[in-house]
This record gives sequence, C-alpha cells and structure tokens, in this order.
Amino acid sequence: MTVSSNKIRRTARWTAKRYRSEALRRRELRAERKPLVRDARHAVAAAKALDPSGITSAVHTAERGLKTAQRRVPDSLPVFALKSAAGLGTAAYVGLPAIPEEVWAWGGSGAGTMAAGAAVIAIVRSKRAPRGLEPSKEERALLARLQPEHWREHCEKRGLAGTLTGKPKLTESGIVCAVRLDGTWTAAKLSSSGDHVRALLGARTDLRIETKAGKKGGWAELTIRTRSAADGDDLLWTPERRSLGVDTVTGEQVTVPLGERLLIAGRSGAGKSVASRPLLYDASEGGSNALAIIDLKRVEGRLWDHRARVASTPDEVVTLVDELEAEMHDRLNVLPKGQDTWTPTADRPRITVVVDEGAEVVTAAKDALEGLESLARMGRAACIDLWWMTQKPTIGDGVPKQISPQISTSICLAVRTPTEARVVLGEDAQAKGWNADELPAPGVALIRDGKRGPDPVRVRYMDKAVVIALPAQPIWSRAMDPSDRKQSVSMAKAPAPAQDSEGKVLAAIADGAGQVPTLVERTGLSRATVNRLLIGLLDAGQVRRADRGRYALATPAEAM
Repeated sequence: MTVSSNKIRRTARWTAKRYRSEALRRRELRAERKPLVRDARHAVAAAKALDPSGITSAVHTAERGLKTAQRRVPDSLPVFALKSAAGLGTAAYVGLPAIPEEVWAWGGSGAGTMAAGAAVIAIVRSKRAPRGLEPSKEERALLARLQPEHWREHCEKRGLAGTLTGKPKLTESGIVCAVRLDGTWTAAKLSSSGDHVRALLGARTDLRIETKAGKKGGWAELTIRTRSAADGDDLLWTPERRSLGVDTVTGEQVTVPLGERLLIAGRSGAGKSVASRPLLYDASEGGSNALAIIDLKRVEGRLWDHRARVASTPDEVVTLVDELEAEMHDRLNVLPKGQDTWTPTADRPRITVVVDEGAEVVTAAKDALEGLESLARMGRAACIDLWWMTQKPTIGDGVPKQISPQISTSICLAVRTPTEARVVLGEDAQAKGWNADELPAPGVALIRDGKRGPDPVRVRYMDKAVVIALPAQPIWSRAMDPSDRKQSVSMAKAPAPAQDSEGKVLAAIADGAGQVPTLVERTGLSRATVNRLLIGLLDAGQVRRADRGRYALATPAEAM
C-alpha cells in the first residue's frame, strides 16, 4: 500500500505541476495574441467600409487574417478540458455497446478512485505550496494600470497611441511588461517618452522605469523597479563576502577580476570611493599583487597607505609613474618569446595603478600624464593595470583621450547627464538600456564588460574603519631590492627619487647621450620628466646646451 500511495502522490504532483505550467503558458499566449484578433476585426470592418460590394480582395484578405489570428489564440485550459471531455464522451457513447458492462464497471471505479485521490493530494499540496510574490499596494495599482484594457483606454490621451501592453508580471526585481509597438514606434522612442509612460501609470517620480528592445521585433520591454533581488541581502563587506555587489535582477554575486583596465565614474555622492574599496582590497591582497594609488586629494589614499604605495603630490606622482614606466619596459624586454603576458611573482608582482580623481591629475600633474597613457596602452602585457576614477566623466577633462579607448571594463554609478553616461558606458549606452543618469545614489552601479547586461548592481559597503584595520602588506617600490620585499611591510618611500632620476640623466649625458630622445631611451624616463630635469640641471649649472640641441656636462668653471 505504501508503494501505491507513493506512486499516486508522485503522479498527482506531476499532474498538478503540468496543469499549472500549461495553464500559465496558455494565459500568456492569450494575453499576447487576443489584441491581434481585435486589430484583425478592426481591419475587416475598415475593409468592408471601403469596399462594401466586395469588388476587390481586400475584404477577403482581412477576413483570412482574422481567421488566422483567431486560430493562433489557444483555448484556456478549462475550455480545452471541457472540449476534450466532450470528445471522449462522444466516442465512449458510440463505442459503449461493444464493451461488456463488467469491464466498464471495474475500469470506471478504478479510474474514479485514482482521480479522486490525485485531486485530494493536489489540493493539499497547493495549499501547502508558497503562493509566490505578494504585491504591495503600489504594485497592485501599477499592475492594474498595465493591463491591456486600461492601457488601450488611456494611451491616446497620454501621447502613446500605437502602443499596447501585454500581461504584466511581478518578479523579484520589479514589474516586467511587454509592450507591442506599431510601425510608428521603436523601443528608443518609447524610452524617450518615459514621462508619458509615468503619467499614464501614475508612478512616483523617483521610481525607476527602464525600457529596452523586446525579445521579438515590434515589441519593447518595460521594467518598473518596485523591488530588487538584492533586498534582504547583507551588503556589508567582509573577507568572506568579497564580491563587488549583488545583481538587483538575478540576485547573483558580481565580481570584477584583476587584470582589467577599469574606468570607475560617478558624480559626487554617488559612492565611487566606497564602491572601489572591495576592488582595492583584491588588488592589494596576496603575495603576487601590489597596489599603487595616485590621490592628489589626500583622502582615500591615506586609508590604504599600509597596503599600497601612495603618491599625493605632483612630484610624487611623476616619480611613481617614472618607476612604473621603467618597470614596464624592463618586464617587456625580458618577456620570453611566445609569451603574451608577464607572470606575476612575489618579487615582481601584478601592479594595479589606481588614479583617484583623474581630473586632478590632468590639471595638477600633467608631467605624469604621458607616462600614464603609456601604461594604459602597454601595461597589460607587463601585468601593470591602470584604473581611472573620476567624478567628471567627460573626454579631455576627466578621461584623457589616449586613455579612454584602452578601457576594457566600465563601472558607472549615478552621473549627472546622459552625455556623461555615454562617455563612460559607450555611445550606444542609452539605446541599449545603460541609463546611468537615472540610477539612484548612492551605492548602485552599472558594469559594462562585454558580458553583462544593463542590470543595476548594489555595491557592498566597506567602512573606513574596516580598511584601516586590514593587515599591512608589502609596499611596492622599484628602488627596493626584490629579496627584501617579502619581509617589508613598512611605509618607507623610495629614497630620493628626484636625485636618482637626475643621476640617471647626468650619467647618460656623460656617456654621450646628449639629445632628449636618446636620454629617454637610456634612462627609461618619460620625455616630460627628462625635459623637466634638464631645465632644473640647466638652472643649477650642472649641464649646458651644446650645438644642434645637444646637452653636455658643465665644466667646473661653468658650474661656478
């Protein structure tokens, strides 16, 4: 008996599941295709009005289209079941006389018992099963206004004639509804009419409404962010929860791997510094990773000075960039034949160079800009990766023209204008749903890496106290002996970098390298740095100008 009851329960579960899925499929198809039937009826009426005598084929074509549309609308499952039962009953009535009464009696009683048992089990399980998402008062109002009947009645008054909604669905990330578009509409045009959509729905002004192209031609998809899949998730950063954040649509953990060239942008107050902290932790953690931060504002960099090399003045920035550029060329020169990228080690680790507020570097440390552009172009092969952060994401001011094309991953928090969103996320950003200018602030970002869609990410919160309490890590410096790096966790800076650079230039001039291009090649310094040092050495009387743009060491008499 136990085996039979188990089989009955399994059969009942399977039957109930199949019934629910089939009923849902038919409801969705009916909601999608019934408007097409209404349109076909209007087409028939219009054809008959134009050709009441039926001289042309217009009426016949319209009627044929109506029949096709009607055939494509499936019956609801109860109607389908009634039709099936009627067909079976008719067949049974015709064939009953040929079957003995005993067979019918035993077969009928057995089938009735199984059907009753299955029905009882299905009812009990349906009461125990979760009922799904429960809409809030606001969501119920929006779902009612998204119904095709309400939309059709009010769309023309709101300037949306030619559009029609399908059946709206409540998901963990909000309300999703397909919108059918006639020939005068596109998804981009519907997106630009967001104010009209908001007015028709009576939605509050701070409620985010997204519009993108649908899964089929002639359709758009409307998403109203009444809720987030990240709701209820603990977004505080811990070493056990090291992801960047949580996808608000799927609820998945979102990570950004090392080795990418990043652009991180967001207006003031959008949470750019907080969003970057989990990434900075990953970049400074482990024996084969090192972090260097350029922070002329002297705020965020100070939190990390026990784990990262920090440059907070223009001179320190130029020195750091010179060392990084020299390290990059050294690695590329010794890179084995056939190997595309450097293999990080504890002695020569992967170096992540973070520029915190690029606009300040562009204006206050121009001498370092050429070196940073070189790192952006060539650093990836040497495992020296550039991350550019800015509150002013405009080409030229906040993001240099030579660096912007090298970016492989863009992380954009709330920005002020659509223009800034396009600079960060690409010129096609808004047409494809990457509307960073509509993001709430702080703590919500869009990440475009060529793999993700425009789903917002709730970033994890990493407090300043947590950063300060992190264990110290070795500080990278090209002046440090690699054998000492494993034991070093001090905050000592590179010794007398300006003197080292001057010494390189003086040694190269003494060796016969009198012209600037040759000095750049011999010293490994950037052209801007070499020119700056030459000016200082000329003023100090240590070098002199020779003929044909060459430089030479000053004689003792000239130095005096």
